[in-house]
Amino acid sequence: MLGRKNWLFCQSIGGVESSCGMYSLIETAKLNGLVPFNYLMVLFEKAPLASSLDDWEKLLPWNIFTA
Repeated sequence: MLGRKNWLFCQSIGGVESSCGMYSLIETAKLNGLVPFNYLMVLFEKAPLASSLDDWEKLLPWNIFTA
């Protein structure tokens, strides 16, 4: 498991939660056949513009490049 030893270097609970979120995004992108870097770039560009639940659903890995 990738995260097991990486958690040792987090200085706070917030740092652990942030790392967990990033790992989750990356692994979910991989499971959906996406290149994680490309997915994150598009996600970070479009996320500030999301204002409704429908907007957020369009940013999910299985929807982002079809919307």
